[in-house]
Amino acid sequence: MKLAIADDSAKLRERIKDLVMMFTTAEIVGEAENGVEALQLIEDKEPDLVILDIRMPEMSGIEVLKKVKERRSKMKVCILTNYPYKQYKIKCLAEGADYFLDKNKDFPQLISLIAELV
Repeated sequence: MKLAIADDSAKLRERIKDLVMMFTTAEIVGEAENGVEALQLIEDKEPDLVILDIRMPEMSGIEVLKKVKERRSKMKVCILTNYPYKQYKIKCLAEGADYFLDKNKDFPQLISLIAELV
């Protein structure tokens, strides 16, 4: 499974990469620190799963999600956010997010989710 990570925190991207490599066989095909880079990465690498932050510079994760699902409806998207508010969850799921996880509470679930999808 090919995986892309889009989050404006380099530290978080590194943590995700370390855990993915340690506990799964997923291939990380790239990472992005803003929404524009994320969209380009997705277009270029066509990952099976994208991990998206909601709040990123240049283009929000929700905007990226919407564009991804318009073009590649079968691509899995996991929103991983510090803003797990109900209105964001509803919006993301309505736009086609497959998963919505809270960075503070659900981080262990992320690795389990990736391992299940591999």
